[in-house]
Amino acid sequence: MANLENSETVRNAAVRLLARREHSRRELAQKLAQRGHPRDLIEDVIDGLADAGMQSDERFVETFVRSAVARGQGPLKLRARLRECGIEDALASAAIDRDFDDWRGLASSAVAKRFGPAPPVDRADWAKRARFLASRGFSSDIAARAIGDFEGLS
Repeated sequence: MANLENSETVRNAAVRLLARREHSRRELAQKLAQRGHPRDLIEDVIDGLADAGMQSDERFVETFVRSAVARGQGPLKLRARLRECGIEDALASAAIDRDFDDWRGLASSAVAKRFGPAPPVDRADWAKRARFLASRGFSSDIAARAIGDFEGLS
C-alpha cells in the first residue's frame, strides 16, 4: 500500500509541475528527484503521464521554440538548450526548422532593437554587434547577413 501512496504522491507532484508549464521528460524527472522521490517511481509515473498525453516532449519543444524565438534567441542557442533538456537533436531540428525559418530577419530585429536602426560605424561596432548576435545563438553567417558587410568600415 505504501508503494501505491508513493506513486500517487509522485504523480501529484508531477501533475502540479506540468500544470505550471510544459516540461521535457528529463526536466520533470530531475525536478521530481530533487524533491526526494524515488527514481524507479519517477520513471513509471512519467511513462503513465506520457501515455495519458499529459507529458509530451514534442509539445514541450514546440512551446520552448516559440517562446525562445519571441525573446530573439537564435537556432544555435535553442539547440543547445533543448539538448540540455534531454531533447534529441532530430526532434529539436524538426521543430526549429518547421516553426521558424527567418533567422536573418530575427537577427536583424534583435540588432536594431539593441543598437538602433543605423548601420555599424566602424569595424569595432560591427564586431560588437556580431558578438551580441553570437551570444543570442546566431551563427556567424546569419550575423554577417543581418548586420551587413563590414567592407568599407574603418
